[in-house]
Amino acid sequence: MESLGTRLVYANPWMTIREDPIRRADGTEGIYGVVDKPDYALVIPLDGERIRLVEQFRYPLGLRRWEFPQGTAPDRADADPLELARRELREETGLRAGKLVELGLLDVAPGMSSQRGRVFLATELTEGFHERELEEQDMRSAWFPRADFELMISKGEITDAQSIAAYTLLLLHEHSQP
Repeated sequence: MESLGTRLVYANPWMTIREDPIRRADGTEGIYGVVDKPDYALVIPLDGERIRLVEQFRYPLGLRRWEFPQGTAPDRADADPLELARRELREETGLRAGKLVELGLLDVAPGMSSQRGRVFLATELTEGFHERELEEQDMRSAWFPRADFELMISKGEITDAQSIAAYTLLLLHEHSQP
């Protein structure tokens, strides 16, 4: 597939939307609409058999959802993934991690978005005060036993694809450890 150009359609501090005319391998032409967002960090705070989640109102869904702490740098900036993970954890939960291990990479919606995410396991945690952004002022944070988290997924109470995929990366990481 060959890109024939690009046109910025929309931009705000969190994302841009572009439209790219393309030429397929058979010579026919088409168009792609692409949402560009900076890469994000997702953090799984783990303390023994407890995990820490955040709950917030997700405007596009019109619902409050539980998920792992995650986010991007302000103003569509690129950021070091490890530092971004530390910042998101502190901002959303108040936790500080003594140890952060990268578990893997996730593509959010590769059919329409360029955004990718790095997943980190946070352990050796200490409590502190959160430093939430204005958009996160209604956010809640709580510890859950892992069994409850898994039940919430199976009952459709946790539906955030990134959180569910990140938990799979955690399980694979744990199975690979001696």
